Amino acid sequence: MAKGSKKASGMISHGIAAQNRKGRFNYTILETVEAGIVLKGPEVKSLRLGRATITEAYAAERNGEIWLFNSFIPEYQGGVLSRFDTKAPRKLLLHARQVTHLLNAVAREGASLVPLDIHFNERGMAKVTLGLGEGRKKEDKRHAIAERDWQRDKARLLRNKGKGDY
Repeated sequence: MAKGSKKASGMISHGIAAQNRKGRFNYTILETVEAGIVLKGPEVKSLRLGRATITEAYAAERNGEIWLFNSFIPEYQGGVLSRFDTKAPRKLLLHARQVTHLLNAVAREGASLVPLDIHFNERGMAKVTLGLGEGRKKEDKRHAIAERDWQRDKARLLRNKGKGDY
């Protein structure tokens, strides 16, 4: 199946399950890291339906490990009896060297760990893409909006160039 494809049941086999589009807008991403995430069975099923939200989520240190806070994964409604906390902190799986590198960067540079997306890799494992980012100022955001609008207008002009509609 192609990337981001869905099975016949409407579940995502591999591809993006949740995306934080504001993360790339509010932060200048310096570096990205892919981390595993500890989930329970019903949480994985709910993620495969693509119903999670990580717009307000953030990653931080707790007891020398990196955890994902404030991510929302709704309860799976497929008849599973086990319940789970939809906003519970979830442990992220990283190598010890990666954890020290990220925590040092956050402490030294004042950067933030921003979850950019939750996706399933080719093996079907849930992964979180973390971005090490610096917060953008208001004028930087305006510049990003102007650049995005110009790219869209330029693409529209090039697309319509041969049609005589200038």
